[in-house]
Amino acid sequence: MKKKEHKECMSALVPVRDTLDVIGGKWKLLILISVWEGNKHFREIERSIPKLSTKVLSKELKDMEENQLITRTVLNGFPVRTKYTPTEHSKTLKKVILELQNWGINHRKKIFGDKSEK
Repeated sequence: MKKKEHKECMSALVPVRDTLDVIGGKWKLLILISVWEGNKHFREIERSIPKLSTKVLSKELKDMEENQLITRTVLNGFPVRTKYTPTEHSKTLKKVILELQNWGINHRKKIFGDKSEK
């Protein structure tokens, strides 16, 4: 008996896997939101996200730069500073993140109940 191919499923899975490879993980979307909110320097980003270590932030920023979500600019001066800015490409994720935020709010209400009514 010939094995059935699931091309329809794979056509949906591959782009989702690609997306998760770029934005997945615990920190990337939080870092991106922080940069969108105006935190442009390493320490500003680090301070804006509780429990984010310096080492992890550095790695994630490099990954995000490679995937063209942020632009890294070295500013001359003393001390030398680095500025991170969102790319136009990263802004295409805003609708996705808004949907994730809405889902998270609704999920929290479903699981924990609406605490604001008490």
